[in-house]
Amino acid sequence: MADVIGWLSSLILLVTVASQVRKQWLERSGQSVSPWLFVGQTAASLGFTVYSVLVHNWVFTVTNSLLLLSGLTGCVITHHFRKPEPSAAEARHAALWRRRGKLPQGAPARPIREGAE
Repeated sequence: MADVIGWLSSLILLVTVASQVRKQWLERSGQSVSPWLFVGQTAASLGFTVYSVLVHNWVFTVTNSLLLLSGLTGCVITHHFRKPEPSAAEARHAALWRRRGKLPQGAPARPIREGAE
């Protein structure tokens, strides 16, 4: 019975974390999540995986290995989709052009190059 509770709890946790990673992927954005969340998760999951192997607890070994994988995936997605903030000079330049009516509202501060998206 204890293993059933462990596996069900693991499944709930993994579905929760996977849904956050999936949401990031579908939104094509790394802005809504701190990269430190996944760095911390990856470090903790690595430690817990090693610990779980050492104490021969296979429920936690599998769970923490999969959490480690999701943490690494989250790090990659966050890094891949994070857009750099425009520099102060670029922001001033864009604001000037907007005031002159040459740059529409919502246009990026710097031009988007072909293939950059």
